Amino acid sequence: MAKALAVSGARIVLNGRDGTSLEKTVSSMRKEGLKASFSLFDVTDADEVHRQIERVMKETGEIDILINNAGTQVRCPIEQFDEADWRRVIDIHVTGAFLVSKAVVPVMIRKRSGKIINICSVQSELARPGIAAYTAAKGGLKMLTRSMAAEWGRHNIQVNGIAPGYFKTDMTRSLAEDAEFNSWLCSRVPANRWGETDELGGAAVFLASAASSYVNGHILFVDGGLCASV
Repeated sequence: MAKALAVSGARIVLNGRDGTSLEKTVSSMRKEGLKASFSLFDVTDADEVHRQIERVMKETGEIDILINNAGTQVRCPIEQFDEADWRRVIDIHVTGAFLVSKAVVPVMIRKRSGKIINICSVQSELARPGIAAYTAAKGGLKMLTRSMAAEWGRHNIQVNGIAPGYFKTDMTRSLAEDAEFNSWLCSRVPANRWGETDELGGAAVFLASAASSYVNGHILFVDGGLCASV
């Protein structure tokens, strides 16, 4: 998504907690002539979010587009779920999106212009055994997206969500390496395959551009048809 936006002309500031990974990604983007930098901070730390967002805007300019994409996963039956893990999953997905959006939106309100994209999931609509915290978080993020759209739409701010299906990432590596799950997924998804990460770029560019100026509170599913079929 970051690369697709950069190719379309955006100046990108990546966020995360792994400085090595961020440096590698930024270096790769810069070698392609794209404008990219990074800011290392934890989206669940309210004070740090405020400080780092202020620093980013001083160094690179006001933020026009925000993508809330921080995430984590803990796989465990509900009755065995550790309370600290539960809170961590909810905090990263939902509270993090709330805190970063809250820090960024005053500038958007002042300018009467802004785009916020929350990365939801097919688990915003569907449940699977063993991932109750993730499902609760993504369901909550869907409704937070709609609440933000309802409150900030009058300021010409569009807040939408992208709901990816199953893509091969670090978070899904254990599933991708599970032959039984792969067989189930490919039979369940009309596209008959996993998604490729670059297939999320078009959705991000659309929701970040003027092309979506009257799209607000919408969750765009990029899932190969998973949620459309039984």
